[in-house]
Amino acid sequence: MSVSNLSVSQQKAVTDLFRRIAPVADELGEVFARQGHELAVVGGSVRDVFLGRIGNDLDLTTDARPERVLEMVSGWADSVWTIGIDFGTVGVRKGDWILEITTYRSESYDPRSRKPEVDYGDTLEADLERRDFAINAMAVRLPGHEFVDPYGGLADLGAKVLRTPGPPERSFDDDPLRMLRAARFAAQLGFAVDPAVVAAMTAMADRIEIVSAERIRDELDKLICGAFPRAGLALLADTGLAEHVLPELPKLRLEIDEHHRHKDVYEHTLIVLEQAIAQEAAGPDRVLRWAALLHDIGKPKTRRFEEGGRVSFHHHEVVGAQLTKKRLTELRFPKDVTADVSRLVELHLRFHGYGTGEWTDSAVRRYVRDAGHLLERLHKLTRADCTTRNRRKAQALSRTYDELEIRIARLAEQEELAKIRPELDGNEIQGVLGVGPGPVVGRAYKFLLDMRLDRGLLGKDAAREALLEWARTEGVLPA
Repeated sequence: MSVSNLSVSQQKAVTDLFRRIAPVADELGEVFARQGHELAVVGGSVRDVFLGRIGNDLDLTTDARPERVLEMVSGWADSVWTIGIDFGTVGVRKGDWILEITTYRSESYDPRSRKPEVDYGDTLEADLERRDFAINAMAVRLPGHEFVDPYGGLADLGAKVLRTPGPPERSFDDDPLRMLRAARFAAQLGFAVDPAVVAAMTAMADRIEIVSAERIRDELDKLICGAFPRAGLALLADTGLAEHVLPELPKLRLEIDEHHRHKDVYEHTLIVLEQAIAQEAAGPDRVLRWAALLHDIGKPKTRRFEEGGRVSFHHHEVVGAQLTKKRLTELRFPKDVTADVSRLVELHLRFHGYGTGEWTDSAVRRYVRDAGHLLERLHKLTRADCTTRNRRKAQALSRTYDELEIRIARLAEQEELAKIRPELDGNEIQGVLGVGPGPVVGRAYKFLLDMRLDRGLLGKDAAREALLEWARTEGVLPA
């Protein structure tokens, strides 16, 4: 299909693309053509043009082998890197443009291996056939700008559907991660997934076990940071994929019988996630979103049936924090992300623990200190966690939290809550007690910190007197 075969709006999209990327793409296309090789813009770079999104990264494909690509870009590119050369990819930078040039290829997984086997191909059409979805199997040849769409990707974009170029079973057998990518694209683009693709995902879900934790993590992270994460998560749960990559999610579908009625935790979780997203101010907050998704994963393990048909989940936040840390660690998330998400899960009920009465200054100080740098996220998670249909109850909870935030702001002005420390530091404690470094200093520090949280600023003199009284009571000093 040539550009002339496209609709007016589609022709404009392609023309706009090449107005932006020229002369970089055409220059490189000429370099390859003079050496007798093909080159085409491909995949997501073409898809995004028709979605109205053009960045500074371009994916290209060629019949030239990686070593030959290196020879041709040498002297043309500003810089070159070969980190992906084992998989046929050479990266280059030219001005502000980042280009990844990949040799025509196909790849498949040995059932016993986590690494794909790469075989190079000879034609653009064959390369497009091995791609994950038809919307990513479009290309524009360089330097002639011929549009290539053998598998109907443009029609799928119009219909907002995800379909594989060939049989989905073959596609997923070649690379099982594509099943997760289906859920990820559903979450990012809001597209429906072709029924044949869903059926293949369901039948082949256990094949995902062969994929490395890092690749699974990256897809899940992109999914949850997408514009429509509910769609992607529901697809994972409905096809059984979640049981292999995020088993805590389907476990939230607790059985509810006529004698033990309680909130649908799975549905509640998805609503909390959406309500947390609605509070984001500047793009996706991965820590907040993961905390919203995992905040109740301790409930299945702590569910107890009480008298009168009640159901309790005592300490589910503590159990949930432990499960969160375990899951994110197994998915190889960075330690800081794991720690922050786990801490939010642990703290998400803290607000309710104080009841609906007046908060003391001590309670406010402890709330802020325990949240630390996560305070703003904790505010959002706590508000998002209210999914009751009882309008009066929801409004009462919102007002109570409004009052708490006002109290925090008022105390923060007076006391710099985020930086609360005892009024005496370690050296001063040693001087007052006449002791050297050791466990006694740690105990004294904790005493002074608790006093600071409970009573606020007293002044150094009062802190010394209180410390001496504590030391005599504890037997550190003679009575």
